Amino acid sequence: MRDTPIITLTSDFGLKDPYVAEMKAVLLSICPNATIVDISHKIDKFNIRMGAFVLAQAAPYFPAGTVHVAVVDPGVGTERRPVVVKTKRSFYVGPDNGLLMLAAEKEGINSIHEISNPEYMLKHISKTFHGRDIFSPAAAYLAKGVSLSKFGPEIFNPVTPSFVKPLVRDEKIHGEILHIDGFGNIITNITTKELRAVNVENGDSLVLKLGDKHAKLRLCAAYGDVPPKTPLAIVGGTGFLEVSVNQGNASQTFDAKAGGNVTIQKYAQSR
Repeated sequence: MRDTPIITLTSDFGLKDPYVAEMKAVLLSICPNATIVDISHKIDKFNIRMGAFVLAQAAPYFPAGTVHVAVVDPGVGTERRPVVVKTKRSFYVGPDNGLLMLAAEKEGINSIHEISNPEYMLKHISKTFHGRDIFSPAAAYLAKGVSLSKFGPEIFNPVTPSFVKPLVRDEKIHGEILHIDGFGNIITNITTKELRAVNVENGDSLVLKLGDKHAKLRLCAAYGDVPPKTPLAIVGGTGFLEVSVNQGNASQTFDAKAGGNVTIQKYAQSR
């Protein structure tokens, strides 16, 4: 662990209420030398998919050994498990509801442990605020170098939503819409790995199905490779395949929303 550990926070708590400050207070009480970085607290309420995307997009740019705490937890207080995930370069702390898995899978998971040892929780556990009472203490102790095995038993069946892994079958990629960004770009869960699996590269044309809409798009290296107001496909700065409109709004053009299905295949006469 770093001499000055970094702990990030991602949540749907917003900034109006004291919840984020309470989590930071717990973190600093246990690990006073930690540097705390807010990724976002404006995840749409209860939107696990959006939280997973935002976390997965930001996490790779933090130093190795960073502890990421994420709380979008509509199942708080139920039997859903609190977990710690160790990857090849980071730690993730949060609910076992799929929120952590997109980021963790991208980095390569080493092990996952349930947080069950009360020694690494606050003394009094609220049924409604595990972010403060369970996840923050666990993250702070991780940042101080406590080993994963001390938190609780290793688990092998984490909740992994369908948006974590696209499916490649019969020369088609079956994916989902992860996020609609502020420009109206449709960000899918498809990466260059899946594109290579169906022999797609820049310049190729793709047959796209978005819900009940169909289109033929060129896979471009830049938005400006097509005229203004023209749809295109591009692997954006997120590392995920986007459906975009140059100087336009793809989500409006295709009437697309996060969670929708996407199917892509290479156009047979693209060359």
